[in-house]
Amino acid sequence: MSRLAETVCQELLQAISSDQLVLPTLPESALRIREAAQQPDIGIAELAKEVGSDTALTARLIRVANSPLMRARSEITDLQMAISRLGINYTCTLAMGLAMEQLFRAKSRLIERKMHEIWSKSLEVSSISYVLSRHYTRLAPEQAALAGLVHQIGALPILTYAESHPTLLEDPHSLAFVIDEIHPVIGERILQRWNFPESIAAIPTQHLNFSRDSDEVDYADVIQVAVLQSYLGTSHLLAAVDWSQVAAFAKLGLDPEVDNKEDNDLAASLTMAMAG
Repeated sequence: MSRLAETVCQELLQAISSDQLVLPTLPESALRIREAAQQPDIGIAELAKEVGSDTALTARLIRVANSPLMRARSEITDLQMAISRLGINYTCTLAMGLAMEQLFRAKSRLIERKMHEIWSKSLEVSSISYVLSRHYTRLAPEQAALAGLVHQIGALPILTYAESHPTLLEDPHSLAFVIDEIHPVIGERILQRWNFPESIAAIPTQHLNFSRDSDEVDYADVIQVAVLQSYLGTSHLLAAVDWSQVAAFAKLGLDPEVDNKEDNDLAASLTMAMAG
């Protein structure tokens, strides 16, 4: 660790412990959608009215509804049809998650690229998580998808910090180290502040804890497998992890030696549909 990285890590950890670190707020559109989702009797028409005010989000939901994973018999062309196909729960979760993309904006070109990289990875992990949860667990696939979207949310305040600290901005290796070291604890704090359930709020700190082994399969297991699958065939350090030593694979009933090409293809199509 460089001296710069060590100093920044200490500063950020101190800011977290003293509640001085400025955390991102959940976008208003996401708040509205979450509020709508909490209404026990909300119908398709009411939800379509709430979501439909965002034309870009509407288009993306329609694309997801038409993705091979959803196996629609005919092309879906409007939002109410899409909600009917996706289901109210998944529509709410996906719409709320995708509304968070507006948080991944920056003034610096370097930080903008890094935010795009993190958001793209989050979309990929979210898609894989949805497929895994749907095919191999009894967990709610829409919650798994949301967990994938927010598993690196803690990187946002670090990147915002870097924009106003040129020394860190000009040292990409130190910046990457700080993100890897600090984003889990910040991410958990953000999700707790956003009143996410503990099963999701714990994801940032648990998704790389490969020694964990809970009694029952949970969302952290799903995200662990999704993250490792997302780095398969790359030069990333996580590509070298021995899957046979990660309990999450066995808990999902996945053989680390078997190539699940159909699942991977479905996840890839879902990622493309979500990307917009």
